[in-house]
Amino acid sequence: MERVDVIADAAIEVIAAEGMRGLTHRAVDRAAGLPVGSTSYYARTRAALLELTIARIVVLDQVPLSAGGGGGLAEFVAGYAFEAITAGRTRMLARYEFALEATRRPELRAAYDEGGLQIRHQAAAVLKAAGSTDPSRHARIVVDWMEGTIFGALAGTGSLAPPTFESLLTSAQEILAGIGVE
Repeated sequence: MERVDVIADAAIEVIAAEGMRGLTHRAVDRAAGLPVGSTSYYARTRAALLELTIARIVVLDQVPLSAGGGGGLAEFVAGYAFEAITAGRTRMLARYEFALEATRRPELRAAYDEGGLQIRHQAAAVLKAAGSTDPSRHARIVVDWMEGTIFGALAGTGSLAPPTFESLLTSAQEILAGIGVE
């Protein structure tokens, strides 16, 4: 793994644990187990550190459909959501921190929006291949369901009893059936 990725991953950990206010170059150095000053070498300013971190989140959010293990589309969608609320919890918490920060910082808005557009474009392509009659609109429905479900499970009242893979699968099947793609 490249050192810049180690730094970005550590920044994700810091943001998830402490929020944006806890993100400092020294905190990232500590979290990454690097000598003091290492983060500053790769990201001289806080803005550069934020950009490096959001870029890493965008990369980590990309999952090829083949990662579904040969299951169907509903299994893939449910698996993506389940991974996000379990193994991907830290990444998603940091992503939500970025979402809020991007509402106040235009320089982050573009990078955050680009990541979201990549996910929607991928979803539209997958849905088109599955027979969707309106892939862009259907992608918005599916991605919004996933984002709402993930947020609810991590930061909303759903965190009291996060959904199981089986319940996510049932919901994904219902969503896909509702848009005519199964």
